[in-house]
Amino acid sequence: MESRMLSGATIRGVALPPKPETRVSGVCDFTASSLNAKIEGIGHLAMRRQITPPAVLLATLKPIAAASSEIRNRKITTCFAADSSPAESSDSAGAKVGFLQKYPALVTGFFFFMWYFLNVIFNIINKKIYNYFPYPYFVSAIHLFVGVVYCLISWAFGLPKRAPIDSNLLKLLIPVAVCHAIGHITSNVSFAAVAVSFTHTIKALEPFFNAAASQFVLGQQIPFTLWLSLAPVVIGVSMASLTELSFNWTGFISAMISNISFTYRSIYSKKAMTDLDSTNLYAYISIIALIVCIPPAAIVEGPQLLKVGFNDAIAKVGLKKFVTDLLLVGLFYHLYNQLATNTLERVAPLTHAVGNVLKRVFVIGFSIIIFGNKISLQTGIGTCIAIAGVAMYSLIKAKIEEEKRQLKST
Repeated sequence: MESRMLSGATIRGVALPPKPETRVSGVCDFTASSLNAKIEGIGHLAMRRQITPPAVLLATLKPIAAASSEIRNRKITTCFAADSSPAESSDSAGAKVGFLQKYPALVTGFFFFMWYFLNVIFNIINKKIYNYFPYPYFVSAIHLFVGVVYCLISWAFGLPKRAPIDSNLLKLLIPVAVCHAIGHITSNVSFAAVAVSFTHTIKALEPFFNAAASQFVLGQQIPFTLWLSLAPVVIGVSMASLTELSFNWTGFISAMISNISFTYRSIYSKKAMTDLDSTNLYAYISIIALIVCIPPAAIVEGPQLLKVGFNDAIAKVGLKKFVTDLLLVGLFYHLYNQLATNTLERVAPLTHAVGNVLKRVFVIGFSIIIFGNKISLQTGIGTCIAIAGVAMYSLIKAKIEEEKRQLKST
């Protein structure tokens, strides 16, 4: 008689069922060795009792089945517990979260910083160009032209993928783009005529025109608190205008027309709500606005540009700097507008409203420092009052809009 009844996969020449597969896991520690020990013990029992092969087989299969069932139960319980382990889930989730998702506040802060930075740089370069090349119609067209080229290149590389446009959408976007073009041209006429800080002070009246258009054109009731918050804006702009050293009617009226144009742009934008993403929407508006800007530039400034405009600019700063300045100012114009839209998508309207007010403060402050504009005490006080009024208006309006959204959601 053999001294070992269990050897490999046989007991006295009788084949045993295959061993259950062992799941490899760092937490499932019930392995095949435990089963081997059970089966080997059964084999020794058979050797001591001289059980015949059929009896050995029957005696062996029952404990094996029980042992296999126990293994399965223990594996399922242990491994499911391991799969739902908080620590393991946390580690796997942490591995999937990137830097941008882990620190969203830093990303949003970067968007605000770049929005302010690009806006300040645009205003500085723009005003420097007007100091040696006072042709705002042509420069306005260049702003949009460079932006359109940027969009076309981005579309070519699929960043982003160009969204299709049809005749119905085009009809909705044309009024928005026309108002955008008129507002852009008149803003630049004002920038060329007066100090940058004064133009931005006048443009602080834009909320007043928005409120007036909403109530008297769209028929929307404007709360009394909003009208009350606009009083400091009107008073502040009036104070600043009366003693502004660079004041002239061309700059003042152009800035006011710009306010009206951008107000109607907002009205038409609400009517032209589409499913386009902000990048594609702004690209299409820029293309249409460029087409609108070219004829006035050619008619109003074309002859003068061909006679002396280009030659004088090249003589003052050189061809390379002249072309570089035009390309840079157009690029910064497009990028700061695009970043303003992208920032709005990342934050609540209230945060964006406050950010827009602070942006105007940055632009006014940096323009005074960079260009050394001398302002009277009354102009400084009036500008501060106007900006404070815009801040109050933006905060109140954002809270009202938030309350409306909450009522709709409930």
